[in-house]
Amino acid sequence: MIELSAVEKTFEQPGGERVPALRGVDLSIPAGQFLTVIGSNGSGKSTILNVIAGTYLLDAGTIGIADSDVTRWPEHKRAALLGRVFQDPFKGTCPSMTVAENLRMAELRGKRRGLRLGLDRASLERYRAGLASLGMRLEGRLQASMGTLSGGQRQAVTLLMATICRPMLLLLDEHTAALDPRAAEQIMLVTDHLVRTHALTTLMVTHSMEQAVRFGDRTIMMHRGMIVADLTGDERRGVTEADLLVRFAELRYTTEMRVTKDLRIAP
Repeated sequence: MIELSAVEKTFEQPGGERVPALRGVDLSIPAGQFLTVIGSNGSGKSTILNVIAGTYLLDAGTIGIADSDVTRWPEHKRAALLGRVFQDPFKGTCPSMTVAENLRMAELRGKRRGLRLGLDRASLERYRAGLASLGMRLEGRLQASMGTLSGGQRQAVTLLMATICRPMLLLLDEHTAALDPRAAEQIMLVTDHLVRTHALTTLMVTHSMEQAVRFGDRTIMMHRGMIVADLTGDERRGVTEADLLVRFAELRYTTEMRVTKDLRIAP
């Protein structure tokens, strides 16, 4: 279970203007749920991922992961509980190391280790099987340098790295946005395969309405640092991309009116 309660985060802009990024956000994600997040630019989507990961500390509120209150944990301590994949396919890996070496480093994350990576036959077979399960013909590239892979191939390996130790929560930050449509489709299929196979609790931020309704179990919409809609179960089933666009436009207008009213009555 992931629990965000009354989460607040404000950033100070050049010139001293304070801009609320998250406004009293409450969010519970049950174990094993695949949640997609959509919203306008500056709505707070990526900020939610960053406060969970510990990149930003909260101004107010609490964050719980499983049985631990991690609100004041530093980023490096939370990393042992989380897997994360970024938008940039070249972030989070070492391009000069081989695919096998990158996977080994991911597998040893949070564990005590010496100077040797310890790539034995058993680990190589484990990584080969994991890559083969992705269906992208990467099992023969274990000895290739990460820097020689295409963006889509590298993102697939990064997904395997992020899930190799079965994290308590997988964070996906627009991880297909930098890919061409064909590669993005492949990576979403790989994502769905890994999440479903290992029953991973997952929070995926996306700009794609199509991805938001096609993948996952639940979709939340954000605007102005607030969750303005939470779709799951029967309400989510059958929703099309067009339906989502219309609903989002309506909710965005309502939220703007609400924020404007709050600003007028604020002391």
